[in-house]
This record gives sequence, structure tokens and C-alpha cells, in this order.
Amino acid sequence: MITRMLKLIALALMAVFAVMAADLPNRKYLDLSAIKKMVAAAEAEAQKRNVKVTICIVDDSGDLLFLQKADGVTRNTVSFAQKKARYAAIYGRPSKRAQDALKGGDMLPLTAPDGFPNQGGLPIQVDGITIGAMSCSGAPSEVDEAIAQAGIDAILK
Repeated sequence: MITRMLKLIALALMAVFAVMAADLPNRKYLDLSAIKKMVAAAEAEAQKRNVKVTICIVDDSGDLLFLQKADGVTRNTVSFAQKKARYAAIYGRPSKRAQDALKGGDMLPLTAPDGFPNQGGLPIQVDGITIGAMSCSGAPSEVDEAIAQAGIDAILK
């Protein structure tokens, strides 16, 4: 009798925990497999365009997940790539938006937290939610952005 009652209580608790777990949100994120695909596609695009760049991938908070500086690329590209990616992740929009705002006379990109007015960083969005960002630095800014877009397209298209 007690064994049967304990089994019923255990089943009831399992049901409660299952319902509670079902209420937890499902969150998409960039795992190592996705990062490797993005980097491979970006490297291929850079090679196709005959340029060398620093590649940066961050999570939705702008925290670094991946950073690679190509041989022969100047050291400042490491900082630029991180700043472009961080802006794109935190604000959920391309870093070119800050560049365009500055060109239009808006000084906010210079003072906003993590503002960086330089093209080349793109948010990675799934179902309208930013899960991270990718950027490149070392080539002309529009080429940096195209290389980052190739990396993002590798996992989203």
C-alpha cells in the first residue's frame, strides 16, 4: 500500500515538473556548429573577393564567441570587428545605420553606449529576435559587410 502511494506521488511530481518545464521559453543561440559554418562561408567569400579580414561573432549580449584575424591584417581590425559586431547585437541592426546617422548629422552614434558608426557588423536574427551578430574588418566597409552577410546566410538560408 505504501509502495503504491509512493509511486503515485512520484508520478504526480513528475507530471508537475513536466508542466513546469514546458513553461520555460525555448531560446535559439549560436552553437559551435553554426559558428563553424558561418566562419567557413565568410572565409570563402573573403577569398573570392581576394581580401583579408578579421572575423568576429558575438552572442545577443555582444559577448565574444569567435574572433579570427587573418595574416597580414592590421591589429586595429580586431577592435573594429568587435565594436561592429557588438553594436549590431546590442542594437539589433546593422552598424551601417550608425554610420548613416552620423553622416546625416546625428551625433548620437558617437555618444551612445557601444555606438560604433562603421559599416560591417550585422545582427543575426531568427524569427525577429537577435541571437547574435557577425562582423568583418580589414577590407572596404561594404566588402566587410558582404563577407559577414555570406557567413550569416550560411546558417539562415
